[in-house]
Amino acid sequence: MLAEPAVDAAPPVPIFDVGARGGAGLLAAAPERARRLLDLAERRYGRLPLRLADARSRRWLSRTGNPYLAEIDAVAAAIGRPGAHMLNLSFEWACTAAVGPDPAGPGARLMRALDWELDGLGEAVIVARQEGPAGPWLNVTWPGFVGALTVLAPGRFAAAINQPPMRVTRLGPFGMPAVVDWLAARAGVLRSAALPPAHLLRRVCETAPDYAAARRMLAGTPVCIPVFYTLCGPGRDQGCLIERTEEEAFCFEAPICAANHWLTPGRSGRPRTAGSAARQALLARHMAAAERFDWLEPPVLNARTRVAVVANPATGRLLVQGVEAARPVTAPTQLAA
Repeated sequence: MLAEPAVDAAPPVPIFDVGARGGAGLLAAAPERARRLLDLAERRYGRLPLRLADARSRRWLSRTGNPYLAEIDAVAAAIGRPGAHMLNLSFEWACTAAVGPDPAGPGARLMRALDWELDGLGEAVIVARQEGPAGPWLNVTWPGFVGALTVLAPGRFAAAINQPPMRVTRLGPFGMPAVVDWLAARAGVLRSAALPPAHLLRRVCETAPDYAAARRMLAGTPVCIPVFYTLCGPGRDQGCLIERTEEEAFCFEAPICAANHWLTPGRSGRPRTAGSAARQALLARHMAAAERFDWLEPPVLNARTRVAVVANPATGRLLVQGVEAARPVTAPTQLAA
């Protein structure tokens, strides 16, 4: 189990009121955090590869008429260095999530651990209060990132993104099938004109008035790459896992746990990380009784875990903690609508 730090041992997760300003508002709230993330990305991927990937990402966003391109352009201009476009199209996380009735109160709740290889994300995580035509919503995110990965729209829904297995092309030469599969997947994205999964989730937060509408949009809107959406409504029986390909959706009703392997019969792929089934099984055992972050223990908790979240749309309660190297780097931070 993740040990919670003493109150004075770690700072809380910062909370910023962004309103309808989107990515530009996020960046203005904490520009030093965005620059720190770009430093970490440059160190991990290299300056030249980051620059080349950034330019290619910008061209794709422009060609597809992405509705959030102007925001990403504004973020890139404010930072004044390459990387913003590439990082906004990252889809490298492996996660574990569960949705079911909240044993501690009314409604259902979402439990979610986000894993990513990029060090520093746990220290840099923030919560943004954002606004859209459908109402306010809370975004567990990072300055400069315009999409949405883990969200709570009080009274409407909570949702999280997980990454499915990689498609297997069986074309990999020289003992490098995973590299070829990754390139094939990215080539498919470049041929697509659909929204990235994180951009679709943001659109849902801004425009879906309730759980039913959010479910229809997440299941029915084309996306540029497969994705898993875990969705939780305010009713105790409102929750599902939506496993997506670019055009199809396969839904599983709550109580349900998601990791990074397909539950849909007949679908498989190259595992993103080891232990997906074990992570799912552990969370399934905890979800009916866990309190706060009692459920965050190995293998759900691992060296790549960056953020843990509990969200209840009925009560508007959101609990967030940043993690690095399987240890907390922020205090558990609770918000209420």
